[in-house]
Amino acid sequence: MSPGLRPAILSAAGRALGGFVLGLGFWLAFSQPYERLLAGTTEPILRATERPPITRLSARGGEILIERSDRPPATATPGLPAADLHFNFALLAALFAIDRRPWRSGNVAAFLLACAILFLVHAAALCFQVRSVYVTGLGDWSAARYGAASRTFWSGGFHLYLIAGRFAAPFAIWWLLARGRWENAAWDRERGRAPQALRLRSRRK
Repeated sequence: MSPGLRPAILSAAGRALGGFVLGLGFWLAFSQPYERLLAGTTEPILRATERPPITRLSARGGEILIERSDRPPATATPGLPAADLHFNFALLAALFAIDRRPWRSGNVAAFLLACAILFLVHAAALCFQVRSVYVTGLGDWSAARYGAASRTFWSGGFHLYLIAGRFAAPFAIWWLLARGRWENAAWDRERGRAPQALRLRSRRK
């Protein structure tokens, strides 16, 4: 590793750590309203695919609660741990903090767009999580209504998100939105080096 590269890497790591801490603090402070927003957004998506629409979602105490109007009132309401879905916001914040000027308008705008995309990812993941409960978590009721293909698709899709997707999504979104800026920065550095190299050659002559 070249001597000039090490300080840049350490500086980027420090910014990433700072971004993670700030993102984690923001996540802890606003998790509950975010979960209510997520439940309210995902519920109509689920109901639009049901005939008749019977699913109700609510958020309380760090859980997404599932209620179905076709089940007896005395039936226990499944509660899904919500933090598993959206804690990766802190990772997204860390990635965008790597930028040499993280507070400049272009980086902040890209981060806000990334947050919107990540929200859609969370809504899709919650859809898979709720469906996975329906196809595998309600005993005889699930077995009577869903086949092997549905169980594989919904439960397999949600487990894929838990294993890899929740970590890969922030990296994919960051790369998609930050790649152009990084390439432009590299091109600007190369353009800056070219005149310097020409000056050195002229001096040698």
